[in-house]
Amino acid sequence: MPPANVAGDMLDQQLATVTATIRDMARSGIREVMDAAWQVPGAIILAVGEPNFPTPAHIIDAADAAARAGKTGYVSNAGIFELREALAAKVCSRNGYDVGADEVVVTSGGVEGLFAALSALLDPGDGILLPDPGWPNFVMMAQMLRARIRAYPVVPANDFLPTVPDLERLCDDGTKVLLLNSPSNPLGAVIDRERMHEIAAFAAARGLWIVSDECYDATLFDERFVSAAAVAGLERTISIYTFSKTYAMTGWRVGYVTAPPRVIEQIAKLQEPLISCVNAPAQYAALAALTGPQDVVAQMNAAYRERRDEVCRRLAAAGVPALPPSGAFYVWADVRASGMPSRDFAFALLRERGVAIAPGTAFGPGGEGFARISLATEPAALYEGIDRIIAALAGAPP
Repeated sequence: MPPANVAGDMLDQQLATVTATIRDMARSGIREVMDAAWQVPGAIILAVGEPNFPTPAHIIDAADAAARAGKTGYVSNAGIFELREALAAKVCSRNGYDVGADEVVVTSGGVEGLFAALSALLDPGDGILLPDPGWPNFVMMAQMLRARIRAYPVVPANDFLPTVPDLERLCDDGTKVLLLNSPSNPLGAVIDRERMHEIAAFAAARGLWIVSDECYDATLFDERFVSAAAVAGLERTISIYTFSKTYAMTGWRVGYVTAPPRVIEQIAKLQEPLISCVNAPAQYAALAALTGPQDVVAQMNAAYRERRDEVCRRLAAAGVPALPPSGAFYVWADVRASGMPSRDFAFALLRERGVAIAPGTAFGPGGEGFARISLATEPAALYEGIDRIIAALAGAPP
């Protein structure tokens, strides 16, 4: 074994071979908390955005049948035609805009769909407008593509929604993409039709592409949601969806993208160097999810709604401000009463009370003073965790 100083020099040399872009990229603050939580026996995990429901049996059976029928080889980069055809029908009926199967690409989850879409649009140095607070992977992807990031605020004073004046202030001649996320992760906020019209008009006037992350489009608690493409049109809008949240299929890694023909062709081409194609049995599972019984979606939404209402009731009764989500399955709670930065509070909560939450700063500087609480947790554990959070904010002894 080499001496410590030699080993250190060797490590420095190895790191020097890693691109500065990747070396300097911050790790997800959500994963940081989870790494710590997995070391705490019996910890109540309220930090992860993963449904606590099993994948429905008919979906699993479809993947099994496909595999046993020999459907295990390479398929089209864009995805199997039957699934793309069903997805086009779903988008038309549920998202309110018209696409054909040739305007849909099946991706390895929503995250790969987002990366492929941004890769098709952004050259190094191009500007992108991203929400703050927002899902940290947005920033990580933009950094990988060496784009110029301008963060637009989504704050309580504006109902946690983007505003045209803020977007206008941040936009310059080199800005190419406006990324929207509705329902929002981490906020649960939903851009309503009126606001979407204002944003679409701004994007059109500026010649921007809208990239719309709508991965929670089926997890809704009111009538506010509208797809960006249904308002802005498909000509300069790319939309991203996933089976992960809607059908409790996070590990299956199936998502999809809709885009106008001149861009969807490039996204399909990008599948080859990125993943080649989504694995075939998972695509047949997704087809069964889409065309089979939908009662599981309604059941999960009813469960999330019940949990949302109870969590918000308990927080309100304790005087803890929180945003009741209109969609997704998170509650964005104000933790400033702790007197600590949100990251410090999150780790103190885990260390002293055995509850893991995602600190607001995991989603950008604008998240300071807040925390994301996931509702995708078994109710008894969820409510116990909420009570411990309330006690911690009140300064009660552990």
